[in-house]
Amino acid sequence: MRFIVTSTALLKNLQQISGVISSNTVLSVLEDFLFELKGNTLTLTATDLETMMRVQLDVNDAQGDGRICIPSKILTDYLKNLPEQPITFSINEQDLSIEMSSDVGKYRIGGEKADDFPKEPAPGNTTSFNIPSIALIESINKTLFAVSNDTLRPAMTGVYFELSPNGVTFVSTDAHRLVQFTRSDVSSPSSEGFVVPKKPLQQLRGTLPADETQLELSYNSSHLFVTSNRMSMSCRLIDAKFPPFKSVIPTDNPYRLTISRTEFISALRRVSIFANKTTNQVVLDINGNALQLSAQDIDFSYEGKETLNCQYTGEDMKIAFNAKLMIELVNNLDGTEVQVELSTPTRAGIFRPMDKGDNEDVLMLLMPLMVGV
Repeated sequence: MRFIVTSTALLKNLQQISGVISSNTVLSVLEDFLFELKGNTLTLTATDLETMMRVQLDVNDAQGDGRICIPSKILTDYLKNLPEQPITFSINEQDLSIEMSSDVGKYRIGGEKADDFPKEPAPGNTTSFNIPSIALIESINKTLFAVSNDTLRPAMTGVYFELSPNGVTFVSTDAHRLVQFTRSDVSSPSSEGFVVPKKPLQQLRGTLPADETQLELSYNSSHLFVTSNRMSMSCRLIDAKFPPFKSVIPTDNPYRLTISRTEFISALRRVSIFANKTTNQVVLDINGNALQLSAQDIDFSYEGKETLNCQYTGEDMKIAFNAKLMIELVNNLDGTEVQVELSTPTRAGIFRPMDKGDNEDVLMLLMPLMVGV
């Protein structure tokens, strides 16, 4: 088996799938890339047994179809230190030797049998729907930051996909905050739901093109399959029931606070410097069209206050939030202004962008803290 490929093209494609590989594994083949040559098409695959990702690229002067596993670290380290130039791969599938020849040298490494590489799960009894690549990326960006890291609550360590013929809703929560992002221009033939782990979503976000390329998403009871022109991914779904999130979203929120998003974030960052490092508590004291942000750390006699102009309808209110969580939440909203919907100091605040995008709706919920605690 022999082929020629540009070093930068090969490295770019390997980096797209290398994030799947786990460095802490007992199976050495899981630290490899699977190379499969058929005609002038080279298919590269990586897996950690839970997620499998593959990309395809064209090569030149291909001779002989074949398959082999190549150690990922030494190959990527070599390519990172090589200027752009053609590399000739000469692979002996009998003794598993791989020879790489460039303009400046010749290198040899040992591979492993391709038959030892895990097989992709069979996509049996799947349901499919299409979504533009940019829409999936945006859905991941809007929800992934609020995913929980608590392994004792496995359902909350991923993003919930709620499908229906009327749209697709993406939901994430860590019990302190919740994000609900809906696309009305994407639909599924059936009403179902499943939870996708964080890692494959991170991989998709870093690999997919930010354009209108159509992706096919297929799923069954155990796996999700994502396919585009020259990329495919399969991942095991989280086998746990997502919490009933709709019941925690307050529906009666009569008070409305509207404020510049960037000014709000900047003020929160300044005031939160003086907050208690355990609670990160910042108090929002709303009086008419004035919003005072305040924080203190009694142990060190720290205190910070700042007043911002806002638009507010409702009774004056004092409510506290975790500043770190609130900054991250507001930072993931689009537009120049953010609207906060409130009811009482003990009920969750609802954050929305004032300017809605076409065919989408986003709601971000943040649980309050006890004022003064």
